[in-house]
Amino acid sequence: MSAWIAQHLAALRDALRRLAAAPLNTALSLLVIGIALTLPSAGWVALENLRMVAGGSSNSQQISIFLTLDAGKRDVGEIETRLRAAGAGSWHFVAREDALKRLQATEGMAEIVASLPRNPLPDAFIVEPGDLRPEALEALAKTFADWPKVAHVQLDSAWIKRFDAFLRIARLAVTMLAGLFAAALVAVTFNTIRLQILAQAAEIEVARLIGATDAFIRRPFQYFGALEGALGGLLAAALVAVGQHLLAAPVGELAALYGGSFALRGLSLGETALLAAAGAALGWLGAQISVAIHLRRIG
Repeated sequence: MSAWIAQHLAALRDALRRLAAAPLNTALSLLVIGIALTLPSAGWVALENLRMVAGGSSNSQQISIFLTLDAGKRDVGEIETRLRAAGAGSWHFVAREDALKRLQATEGMAEIVASLPRNPLPDAFIVEPGDLRPEALEALAKTFADWPKVAHVQLDSAWIKRFDAFLRIARLAVTMLAGLFAAALVAVTFNTIRLQILAQAAEIEVARLIGATDAFIRRPFQYFGALEGALGGLLAAALVAVGQHLLAAPVGELAALYGGSFALRGLSLGETALLAAAGAALGWLGAQISVAIHLRRIG
């Protein structure tokens, strides 16, 4: 076991030495890998922020339950009991008197409201569902409509369906983009390792002659590819963070113009680690393919 650990440590040291031996080549390779991982990562972060904006500021993902004008306190209590039993998410009650006061406070509506013989507005519940899938929202709205003393249930399901379809298409596009750049990352690592193998072809042949196994020969190159990919993933996370920092102020100003507030969400520590791990895996794969092809050629 100690010999196996020593061999891996020696391979890791050799990989680090090769990275440090050619700083310019290493920096250029890391830049290419970082950009290849930045684009799909930034696309995913942008989609998550867009989803949060829509979920946090759009009233279209709320369900409004309007009661009949003859509904009393007992009926309101029954609706609250049904909402609690249905686990519909969070909700709040808007009394018809409060709704009339808000309408009266609206510019240009005070005289109109004062001329009304009675309050025409009903009691209402505003429900914010926990499950925002279009099919779940429609099913919930249909359930509310069947309850007693419910006059109307309002849900803009068409808007929700359009937005959900847009997100599905965008996620698919980002996934395809990630696949293309992952293949490019493997190709970059493959070519980098191939050049190193050609430069050390004589050493590899001598090592095989004195009994070195293919696993022993592959190991330093695999570590090199994995390290290069992991460092490229960390660079991609840093580029995404820089982009988030540069866009934070303009996005905040834009949100303020619409009377709201929003802070851009970046990559979490877990997501950064996942990005570095994905880069390491792709780098390892490129090195594995490159070394395997060379060893097969020399027999």
